[in-house]
Amino acid sequence: MNLTNITRHVFLVMTLVAGLSLAVSQGYAQSAESLRASGQAGERWDGYLEARDASAKGEVDQINAQRKELYTERAKQQGISVEEVGKVYAQQIFEKLPKGSWFKQPNGQWIQK
Repeated sequence: MNLTNITRHVFLVMTLVAGLSLAVSQGYAQSAESLRASGQAGERWDGYLEARDASAKGEVDQINAQRKELYTERAKQQGISVEEVGKVYAQQIFEKLPKGSWFKQPNGQWIQK
């Protein structure tokens, strides 16, 4: 990774962290927190939540729709893909997950933090 890419990545992360704070204030973070705490849902490597229990699917879908809107907006602002934005958010989310939370890795395997 050259200096330009590193600088761009650092700027992207800083911008996305600010966006994550905005997303948390939008109210759906509390739902995600509850779903994660109960084990009904876990975070994924791509920045989206996944239902681990069928009863949580509807709420998870709503949360993911809001996340996709945010990721799309950030991607347009940064001139990068929505997928890249989601991965940066996933790193931030993972760092803040409490111990015992479920996280799905790119290989499809669930791990507990």
